[in-house]
Amino acid sequence: MEDQQDALLRWIDDHFDEEVAFLQQVIRVPTDTPPGDNAPHADRVAQLLADYGWTAERHPVPQERVRDYGMQSIVNLVVRRPYGAGGPTLALNAHGDVVPPGEGWTRPPYGGVVEDGYIYGRAAAVSKSDFATYVFAARALEALGVPLRGALELHFTYDEEFGGLLGPGWLLEQGIVKPDFAIAAGFAYDIVTAHNACLQLEITVHGKAGHGAMPETAVDALQAATKILNAIYGQLPELKKIKSGVPGIDSPTMLVGRIDGGTNTNVVPGKVVMKMDRRMIPEEDPVAVEAQVRALVEDAVRGLPGIRLDIRRLLLSQALRPLPGSDELVASLQRHGAAILGEVPQARGTPLYADARLYGEHGIPAVLYGAGPRTVPESNAKKADERLLLEDLRKATKVVALTLLDFLGN
Repeated sequence: MEDQQDALLRWIDDHFDEEVAFLQQVIRVPTDTPPGDNAPHADRVAQLLADYGWTAERHPVPQERVRDYGMQSIVNLVVRRPYGAGGPTLALNAHGDVVPPGEGWTRPPYGGVVEDGYIYGRAAAVSKSDFATYVFAARALEALGVPLRGALELHFTYDEEFGGLLGPGWLLEQGIVKPDFAIAAGFAYDIVTAHNACLQLEITVHGKAGHGAMPETAVDALQAATKILNAIYGQLPELKKIKSGVPGIDSPTMLVGRIDGGTNTNVVPGKVVMKMDRRMIPEEDPVAVEAQVRALVEDAVRGLPGIRLDIRRLLLSQALRPLPGSDELVASLQRHGAAILGEVPQARGTPLYADARLYGEHGIPAVLYGAGPRTVPESNAKKADERLLLEDLRKATKVVALTLLDFLGN
């Protein structure tokens, strides 16, 4: 086994320039979401994988469902690598959709520029980097030429930014995939074993528009919306008192991330739309929390003449919780992480939410691990000049490849 591990690590070192070039190609096809036209990226990745002799199954989500969802195109990719009988099926999942680059970049956001040991670009750290991590870990495993058992699957999906329901959620819901274990894209040295749940609501406050010089003829939707804002933010001290027992996760949070309303400076606003986000720690019940938040909003404007509310759920994602079997993934990743990184990656939770939860909802043990720095802020993830230290890519590829050998080697 030691000889196999050494050969695995040598192969990754010998092919690392090729891995960096692969990542550059993956970065250079834009996947801004919104608008969410991600099929061209899936096509490009499938072409790159064909160069390795791999067939990527294309699984397009029906166009009507994609448009209703607020995106333009989703084609999820599945690569199946079957081996000998008797082993598990292990899936590696990374998402290709990204938030738009925004302002302030000093390098092209879709350039894949390599400079001073870093690669720059949107999703260089989260999570196009793990397209490369997982592909080259799998190629290294197969290059050993030794008998393997079970199967490996690569799931490259395109709906993490909108919640994952049409990414891994679609593949699992349709019965296209059902692995025994899953490793999903990571973003730091840590191994994420749990994450928060998330509720997002769209709150529309209807009043009656009127001339600004005669406000008594109108019903001001913004005044009513202000009462809702005060109620939401007034809850924050209470939420801070709630503490999670999961390392890495603190308290629930709640905020309003977007407000749209009114028609002009001299017109009483007749309609205001707010989009709010409530993060739930793993110990909370999402159904109960949604009922509490809806009641909080409704009570804030109850009895106001002429005011009507519409509350629409945008997202209700479950928390990721450890399942039986996830400890096997953690133990393997920690053992090899200690050898490659020089420190034991910590198993912990994160306040973010990610696609890994969807595997958990189907009873599949899942953790997050992949290429990334010690902490997320070091990578500028989702900010200008997002970047990844190439040595961290190399190390993550080695850790994942050694873990694959643990699970799929004879």
